[in-house]
Amino acid sequence: MSTQNPTAVRVYLARVRSALADLPESEVEEILEDVRPHLAEMEAELGENPKVDALIERLGSPEGYAAELRASGGYPPRPPDAGDKTTVLKVKTGIGGARFAFWGLVFSVGGFALFGFAAAVWVRVEPLLGLLFVAPVLAISVAYVVRKGVAPITELPEVVKLREIATSFQNNRNGKGINYFRTLKPAWWVLCAAVLVIFGLLLVLRDTEAVLLLPLMLLAAVAVVWAGPKLKTDRRLLWLAVPISAFVIGSMLGGAGAAVDLIAKRSYGNGSYNSGYTPSYNDNYGNPQLMYGSQDVENIYAFDAEGKPLTEIYLYDENGRPLSTTRYACERSTGEKRRIGDDNRYPRPRLERGVQDNDGNLNGYNGSRSYCQEKAEVPFSAAIPKGAPVPPSTTAQAPPSSSVAPPSNPTQPTR
Repeated sequence: MSTQNPTAVRVYLARVRSALADLPESEVEEILEDVRPHLAEMEAELGENPKVDALIERLGSPEGYAAELRASGGYPPRPPDAGDKTTVLKVKTGIGGARFAFWGLVFSVGGFALFGFAAAVWVRVEPLLGLLFVAPVLAISVAYVVRKGVAPITELPEVVKLREIATSFQNNRNGKGINYFRTLKPAWWVLCAAVLVIFGLLLVLRDTEAVLLLPLMLLAAVAVVWAGPKLKTDRRLLWLAVPISAFVIGSMLGGAGAAVDLIAKRSYGNGSYNSGYTPSYNDNYGNPQLMYGSQDVENIYAFDAEGKPLTEIYLYDENGRPLSTTRYACERSTGEKRRIGDDNRYPRPRLERGVQDNDGNLNGYNGSRSYCQEKAEVPFSAAIPKGAPVPPSTTAQAPPSSSVAPPSNPTQPTR
């Protein structure tokens, strides 16, 4: 490097050195030695003879970058009365866009974590539709940092204050724990990618329609592995890596909660305590789900002594409570199933779903649209044992006080 024509990296490092001037010279040199390779790599990416402004767009002002280096190294913040005042980059344009980009990132982080948590708790795709409300905000924020860089954002008062709080917290805790977690960053990006892929496969196993979401999960996994190691040299990638990390953390917490809940329910079901009919969990609409052992019961078929199927039966427990569950029907326009109410009348029409092609052929390899059919016939026949003695208790009449009338207006499936 020629001293007569200093490069952008040298100019940028000179301002960083000036901002660290209150630290011992040996420690300043050690800090700068760590960042020189990253800045040189970025200078090469920016092309021949890049401007200092290009580095500032990527990393923020040298003074802000120096403050981050202080925090990461566990050094105290720069004293307010330190000599050799540095020239702080001023934001000449309004701060409205910078403030929207910053708080858009904060909003996106919360949204990605929340919807990731909900999707993992229920292992369903539907909660992820909430990301459609978060995505536009994140997209506008990303567009801003791509055009303007992170320099205007690093100069926001709230960002400066947060940086001071983080530095103070690290100093009070001696910085050891935070520095240890920083050494785990490479492993974290790999873990994020693995969680995204596994979560996508779990959603596909639960609902085959989630296969459309799997490529997005794979793309996010590749993006986080690519962007994570580059954060130190390009702060704009925070708007990609941080929301994905928040989604992974939320989904991991949701998955852990779902696993604990499942273990607790199985332990409870295998225990000696039995209070009669106690559903293991509720469905998506808050109605109890019938269970036989550890398996869901979606329909109930009853037969008389001759093996003939019975219709229009109403189920109650020993206390006269109706065993009501959610009733579904086919949505003709979309081929999906939809909720039409809840009652305790059985059996119910079976819903057969699949895909069909333009000629009406079902479940073929050319299927392009969903279909749903309601079938009322009983799908099997029952062999009733003959000649078995009937216990006296089964012929006893129930006391009048315990008799229960079926609902006068049960919910009817709409066609």
